[in-house]
Amino acid sequence: MTSAPDLRAYLRTLDAETLAELLLEQADRDPRLRHELELRAVAHGKVGPVLDTLQRLLDAGTQADLTPLARRMADSDATGAELRRAIGLYARACTVHRPDPRELADWILETQLDRPGWPEINLADFAPALGDEGLAHLKAALTQAPQNDVIRRLTEQLAEVTGDVDTLLAILSAQPPTPATALRIVRLLRSAGRHGEAIAHAARTVVHPREGVLALRRAEFRRHPSPDTYRALRAAAEELGRWPEERAQALARLAEHDPAEAIPVYRLHVEELIQLKDPGGYREAAQRLRELRALHKRADRVPEFGEYLAGLVETHKRKTRLLVEVRNARIAVPKVVSGRKAATMGA
Repeated sequence: MTSAPDLRAYLRTLDAETLAELLLEQADRDPRLRHELELRAVAHGKVGPVLDTLQRLLDAGTQADLTPLARRMADSDATGAELRRAIGLYARACTVHRPDPRELADWILETQLDRPGWPEINLADFAPALGDEGLAHLKAALTQAPQNDVIRRLTEQLAEVTGDVDTLLAILSAQPPTPATALRIVRLLRSAGRHGEAIAHAARTVVHPREGVLALRRAEFRRHPSPDTYRALRAAAEELGRWPEERAQALARLAEHDPAEAIPVYRLHVEELIQLKDPGGYREAAQRLRELRALHKRADRVPEFGEYLAGLVETHKRKTRLLVEVRNARIAVPKVVSGRKAATMGA
């Protein structure tokens, strides 16, 4: 007679992600188990690790329904970057397993109206899950709600998502006239094929071309952060002598994006600081490297940071002051250069 397998010993051989998949599959069949797991995740305050697991499973294309757990994380006591990340993962989970579209629309409206200090939801992230029914339900609710800044912002986003050009033009035209708003109207008219109106509007409103270009580059970077849009923003800001403040705002906005999108921009910024060739630039570059290391960890790309750092240090191995600042920032300098001239630190 064959003895029963040692299940505990087998489970200990599995990695955390496989175990998580097995638990979630079982939780899909057992509502009580799912509820218990969700309560444990929130009660222990382990929002970050839970979000890491959710992201890995979604990236791996899991078929498990993660929407209840992702929703609980989005409704948790998390704040700042963790809360923004939770909302983004909830949107992704909803796209894979669509919840009731009307209920989702109500949740979006409720969180934006009744939770002061909550991050602004990007409606485009939830559009696939909302579908026509959810978007129509949200539109009706926005039409009936008393007008305020939140309602106007969601109405504007809804018009963008649904391609309602006339509504979006009416909203933008009612806003205070600024170069950024003028350029948005011009681009909207051009995308709708209304080129004559676009040219006429540009002639009437874009009085300061450089300001307009800066506003355009800023909007492009915020929508699609990349080295190319970062360089374009820097060029436009430098023409107006406003790069330091624009750079600070750009880097602050990166915290709201997927870490994988932020990594190449941070790398470009580190190189930018190193090229200043002064102690202050090296010191700030080292601090940015710490942030870059954290971004790689969040993106589950830790080994890639080691390779990047080794290449960076090899390229700048003669900048001994830079190596000092890197070490001072508690970043281990790769062994490839640690025994060279870096041993005799200079200014």
